Amino acid sequence: MSDDFIKGLTLFVLGALGWITFAGWYRTPSYYVVAQLVGEPQGVTTTFGEIGVLAGDVFVWLMVIGPLTFWLLIPASRELRASGNDDAAN
Repeated sequence: MSDDFIKGLTLFVLGALGWITFAGWYRTPSYYVVAQLVGEPQGVTTTFGEIGVLAGDVFVWLMVIGPLTFWLLIPASRELRASGNDDAAN
């Protein structure tokens, strides 16, 4: 159980650090703008810029789906499998 928690926490931290890095590069127009890190991409005109914006979006989804998988979906599937095995044994 603690192994699943650490895996989910690791995916959350990696996703958050990756998102902050790429959002800081591509989504922050100025230090003095209030809506930093969540605005529209600014000045993306190259292929590498598009890849950076895509990588930031991937890291956001990794930050959300990774922990949900290890903290909710995998334990729930184990419980369902265990309850199904208990019903079959009776």
